[in-house]
Amino acid sequence: MTARSAPASLRIRILFGEDTMLGPGKVDLLEHIGRTGSIAAAGRAMNMSYKRAWLLVENMNAAFREPLVASARGGKAGGGAHLTATGQAVLALYRNMETTVAKAGAPQVAALAALLRDIPDGK
Repeated sequence: MTARSAPASLRIRILFGEDTMLGPGKVDLLEHIGRTGSIAAAGRAMNMSYKRAWLLVENMNAAFREPLVASARGGKAGGGAHLTATGQAVLALYRNMETTVAKAGAPQVAALAALLRDIPDGK
């Protein structure tokens, strides 16, 4: 597949100030937590260590007015994690923005792709 024939995609990273960012990785993590009910399982699904997943969750929880993920420790009663109402809202808003931006930017992405040189993958 050449560079021109490969499908183009947009990846959105939102910088809030100098040190707070929301992008595809964190949003994918939220989505996986919502599906699996577990930070550890979400991390595994993304080939990410539990520590890394937990640090990203802590970062997101600290950045927003209300936590995005609520968790309970394991044990006899079992643990788990779930998205809060704010977490669900952030996930939905981001995914909606991805769709909107992809649709609005499609002509420009196509024009940029048309200007690419045909180079075999990996070269």
